[in-house]
Amino acid sequence: MTLRLTEAETAALRERAESEGRSMQEVVRAAVREYVERHDHDDAVDRAASWVTENFREALDRLGRM
Repeated sequence: MTLRLTEAETAALRERAESEGRSMQEVVRAAVREYVERHDHDDAVDRAASWVTENFREALDRLGRM
């Protein structure tokens, strides 16, 4: 895989990596992991909300009328 960054992105990444005492590659890999984990979590929450809505529609409707 090749990652092409703008000069500004590269400079910001280099600065962040240096401030953390890590390589640019380590910082990027951590960012990718965090991105995937966050979106996996968001997907799980969406599935759970859909399940609740489907299985408790009547109760939710009654609560909404109160």
